Amino acid sequence: MGAVYQSDGENSGMRNFAMQPLGILETALYVSDIERAEAFYATVLGLRRISKQPERHVFYYCGDGVLLLFRAVATAVKTSSMPAHGAHGPGHMAFRVKEEEMEAWRAHLQSCGVAIETEIRWPEGGYSIYFRDPDGNSLELATANVWPAE
Repeated sequence: MGAVYQSDGENSGMRNFAMQPLGILETALYVSDIERAEAFYATVLGLRRISKQPERHVFYYCGDGVLLLFRAVATAVKTSSMPAHGAHGPGHMAFRVKEEEMEAWRAHLQSCGVAIETEIRWPEGGYSIYFRDPDGNSLELATANVWPAE
């Protein structure tokens, strides 16, 4: 039988726990075509590739973290060294960008033929531009002040 987890609402009861993760080390999105995804993420977002295994994955540096792009069908089965993982349907992730670069990002996306879905100026501060990758994953360029400082 699995563990039972309870939350006390907005702020979980874990606040008194001595350990917590330091940040997000890696984020994964799932794509259908590694070559197409590689061209998009390198050209449109300027990410620097770490490694690539054709037909399975391409990995990129992104600031202090790593973006993993997997072909979902290639990771759906457990191997001797990796558990099965994957997702169905579009995912979402946000890239933190400098507020003073947002206009340049908008122009760059447009010059690459990337349609901007929406732009939001958040009531509490911050600004976001939403668009899609070739597989329909929802991507966001967001200023750091979208989220309140801890």
